[in-house]
Amino acid sequence: MNTKPSDSSLLGPLMIDIAGLALSDLDRERLANPLVGGVILFARNYRDTDQLTALCNSIHALRSPALPVAIDHEGGRVQRCREGFTQVPPMRRLGEAWDRDPSSACAAAADIGYLLAAELRQCGVDFSFTPVLDLDWGPSGVIGDRAFHRDPKAVTELAGALIDGLRAAGMGCCGKHFPGHGWVAADSHLAIPVDERSFSDLAPDMEPYRHLKLDAVMPAHVIYPQVDARPAGFSPVWLEMLRKEFKFDGVIFSDDLSMEGASFAGGMVQRANAAWVAGCDVLLVCNAPDAVADLLENWKPEYDAVRAARLERLLPVAGWRVDAVRYAAGKAAVSQMAA
Repeated sequence: MNTKPSDSSLLGPLMIDIAGLALSDLDRERLANPLVGGVILFARNYRDTDQLTALCNSIHALRSPALPVAIDHEGGRVQRCREGFTQVPPMRRLGEAWDRDPSSACAAAADIGYLLAAELRQCGVDFSFTPVLDLDWGPSGVIGDRAFHRDPKAVTELAGALIDGLRAAGMGCCGKHFPGHGWVAADSHLAIPVDERSFSDLAPDMEPYRHLKLDAVMPAHVIYPQVDARPAGFSPVWLEMLRKEFKFDGVIFSDDLSMEGASFAGGMVQRANAAWVAGCDVLLVCNAPDAVADLLENWKPEYDAVRAARLERLLPVAGWRVDAVRYAAGKAAVSQMAA
């Protein structure tokens, strides 16, 4: 049933960021808005584990159900929390290990996934936007060593193992960037990349999405003109395909609507409308406080409770405790990858 997002018992369709190390009065006001359904953290929101724990606790206490707290914590150069956290290697290291011994590389991926999730969960972070499923074709600097491998079989096996580790620590996963960002050289933070390949040529990039059980998917701010003239995250063609052909029933997150790759759709309200109508369940708006203000005042979506409830599935199960043996195995795997 369609409803206006005025019921605070529902998680809203916007995931926004905050300014600093603790909630300001403005943050609290915005996070109480029914349009908001989650918080994404950045390096500016982290000082140490005690501060992060206090921040997450204060966010969770604001509403019921609690707003999920998310972060980009993949390893390598995309790891917002540094001091006090294990420095996870870039996923390419696991791909290199897979070339030598696939079985041991997958075991290491599972252990690293557990470690990654456990360290975040101990501080109250609910969810990380990982793993990257893009194939390492070579031209993409923004993806680069964030990708596991060029071989879709290697990506599927390693990402599947990492996901097993995340889930063992009670954390969901988000595959990104559907259908694949690894071919194009342009950075969607700064431009609108165009991948001229045919649908059949894109088949290897989509293999991981066909085989992995994912909790969430983030489509790319990339145009694939042989399939649709709109970037994947604004394309009902791509997102309906994800739902119907790929049988995906989890959360579809837009990539950050403040990125240049989203400018295709116009101003911020137009971007939100386009991503929402295309089929995204949750819209990320990052590093753009004026855009958040614009959306909270001027965006009036109608959405159904099914879409609102999908995000709640990503809230971790209460009562989880760190498994010291698995944690130590994760530390050992990281040391081995870093050697």
